[in-house]
Amino acid sequence: MLQKYEALLRRGNMSENSVSAYMYAVRFYLDHYPAIDKKNLLAYKGFLLENYKPRTVNLRILAINKFLQMLKKERLCLKTVKVQQKNFLENVISNADYNFLKNQLKQDGNLAWYFVVRYLAATGARVSELIQIKIEHVQLGYFDLYTKGGKIRRLYIPKILQRETLEYLKEQRRTSGYLFLNRFGVRISVRGISQQLKNYAKKYGINKKVVYPHSFRHRYAKNFLEKFSDIALLADLMGHESIETTRIYLRRTASEQRAIVDKVVTW
Repeated sequence: MLQKYEALLRRGNMSENSVSAYMYAVRFYLDHYPAIDKKNLLAYKGFLLENYKPRTVNLRILAINKFLQMLKKERLCLKTVKVQQKNFLENVISNADYNFLKNQLKQDGNLAWYFVVRYLAATGARVSELIQIKIEHVQLGYFDLYTKGGKIRRLYIPKILQRETLEYLKEQRRTSGYLFLNRFGVRISVRGISQQLKNYAKKYGINKKVVYPHSFRHRYAKNFLEKFSDIALLADLMGHESIETTRIYLRRTASEQRAIVDKVVTW
């Protein structure tokens, strides 16, 4: 049953992280609850609400609901919970910290990680998408991603970044294969990128809370809207199904709000 469910998830073009999260949610339910019925499902939802944040609760519920749909038990599907949207973005790397980090990496001759940081911030790629970029995509200047429902999203590599990368690859004598490799010469993992970014944050004295892969995607969106205020285009570039998801980038970060309040409120 679980194998069938995993196959169903993979057919839906889910990322490895999403497949793992969905599988974990269903395994946990099957291990801890004796039957698939309304009573046990509501007990599971209660357990989630007591122990996890709303976003995590909804992720687990979506996983269970997909499992129930596979079993033709749609009538047992659970309702998701309302997530209270904050009126600010939290823990987003500032332009100053981003520029400092990339410049330090370049100055130290750590070009491999300089380009990891550059690509995260200059393409808006999710880290699961970043690790799929190949040298052939750099040569083309874009990378086509196939999303749910067979839609194509094009990830553009800006010309200035493309030229800089090609010069670096020429020095490395690399002409094909995955762009981002680990020290063993194989494609780097999502976890590897997340952990190493934390290490560099510590090394260079940057707040570790703002140095994580998705933070650079947030920075890309904020910078894009400040320079070109077309929210519909940004939604397409970022692969958001709803423009409402993109609207959060019209909001200030918590630190930006603080700076404005300190400047404006003098009475």
